[in-house]
Amino acid sequence: MKRDFNLIRRIMIDIQNIPAGNPCQNLSYPGEYDRATIVEHIALLIEEGLVKGEIYQVWPGNSFLIDGLTWKGHDFIEAAKDDSIWLKATKTLFLPTVSITFDLLLQWLKAEAKQKLGLP
Repeated sequence: MKRDFNLIRRIMIDIQNIPAGNPCQNLSYPGEYDRATIVEHIALLIEEGLVKGEIYQVWPGNSFLIDGLTWKGHDFIEAAKDDSIWLKATKTLFLPTVSITFDLLLQWLKAEAKQKLGLP
């Protein structure tokens, strides 16, 4: 499976919009992403410390329970939620010839947000 930053952003926005105290067990994007891909990306988000939750092995496939975003997850989505900055990221960073890590993406998003706000 290839990591999909657009799916990651979408999952994070959806998690941020869940009311506090309501765990999430179902995220779906019919016609765009299959369940296995969504669960694998949620596992990556948990592993990276962006999301509080667990992956459960059930047959067939896996399931998840998300309790919310971590501090780091909130920082990421605040940096990534501006559509104009994200569009610029997709045109600049998400090219086949560019290798991007999560930490590099987050640094880039923060730098773009600072520039947009006119901060040094």
